[in-house]
Amino acid sequence: MSVPVSTTSTGGTAAGAQPGFQPVIVGSDIGVYALARSFHERYGVRTTVVAFAEPGPIAHSQIIDTELSGTAPEQIVAALQDVAGRLAKPGRALVLLTNMDWVVRVLVHHRAELEAAGYVVPFADAALIDRISDKAEFQEVCAQLGIPTPATVIQDFARAAEPGWEPLPVGFDFPVIAKPASSADYHDVQFAGKKKIYEIATPAELDRLMISLREAGFRGRFLVQENIPGDDTRMRSVTAYADSNGRVTLRSSAQVLLEERTPAARGNPSAMIVEPIAEILDAAQRILEHTGWRGFANFDVKLDPRDGVFKFFEQNPRIGRNNYYLTAGGQNPTEALVDDVVHGLRREPVTADREVLYAVVPKRLLRSYVLDPELHARVVRLQRSRRTVHPLRYKADSSPRRRLYVLTAMLNHVRKYRQFYPLEALRRNYAANTAAGAPAGTSAGGAATKEAS
Repeated sequence: MSVPVSTTSTGGTAAGAQPGFQPVIVGSDIGVYALARSFHERYGVRTTVVAFAEPGPIAHSQIIDTELSGTAPEQIVAALQDVAGRLAKPGRALVLLTNMDWVVRVLVHHRAELEAAGYVVPFADAALIDRISDKAEFQEVCAQLGIPTPATVIQDFARAAEPGWEPLPVGFDFPVIAKPASSADYHDVQFAGKKKIYEIATPAELDRLMISLREAGFRGRFLVQENIPGDDTRMRSVTAYADSNGRVTLRSSAQVLLEERTPAARGNPSAMIVEPIAEILDAAQRILEHTGWRGFANFDVKLDPRDGVFKFFEQNPRIGRNNYYLTAGGQNPTEALVDDVVHGLRREPVTADREVLYAVVPKRLLRSYVLDPELHARVVRLQRSRRTVHPLRYKADSSPRRRLYVLTAMLNHVRKYRQFYPLEALRRNYAANTAAGAPAGTSAGGAATKEAS
């Protein structure tokens, strides 16, 4: 059962009134459905989704109208122009969103064409997005502001084809984490064993990866980072919205409990507790206002048990796959967006502060995987008090086929965790770390592996 979600607003159109806009979202994952749900809860409006397929999260929905598109940039733009030709009319703004980094770039690099078709494109400018989405550039911004990040070596492959090129030495202990600085530079590179992110145990293993990247023609930058110890419960998520004047008007943070473990979704939270964490909320706001950001942004942060310092990994130029945790936490993000880009209202800044458990996994599975006693007790308390939400469980969109999909997805999570993250191994690691006197929350020996889809 979900906690009640407020439909009150600090400004803008009253709930149930004609909103004067139409949301259009490119994509089809659980985050797209969550945004459509938030729009529907607040404004009663159906969302048009331009999808590349019609997978479970949006299939058979009564609050979504689906249009299909190819994945090439020109196909996406053409599909959006076709949608605008049917939906645009005087007094109705077409508010355009996506939850995929590479699609964000397509939209901002074709901003003029899309705005001419009638869309509002509520993202930062293309140059800033390209800069901040590069993890190496993000590290530089954090260094300027004195915001901690993991120790990092940046391997630049721009001249990797030249004779004598060698990667830089790594000056910290193994295991390490390796990942592309820019997902856009890495998107089309193909080689055996390609992953979104790598946990590297030895220098020889890192050398093999560097050779594979060079031979595959990769010419971007790759980050090698220290492995910050601690399991999923050390991770934090921060989401914020900066309005058209560069003011941060919405903030939310959450304590991660469990992350996805399948290769395609590795690092995406599957369970979180919404709670305001002032230190990282303030740091995220400083980053956004320093860079002149516009629109939504999502940050990945980890609490380092060695020094008790929160360390920022990256900034994503979108609201994030698990965006419903904002609505669940008491601040529907669509209000901040619509009040800004549709109604032109100056909102007072707000922070989500309702304690609630956001989870897409079965209750029993989550309780099994949260081994820290204090966190486990907190999870049980929130479950028993029914302060829980699942973004796909929406009473206003609960046809038999959708209920069946949600049930099937929950059962699939059990299978996937058994395969990719066996509970027995987690318990062994937790017992070993506890015996060694490791701080609570370091049970899995996990790495800094967050990588948004």
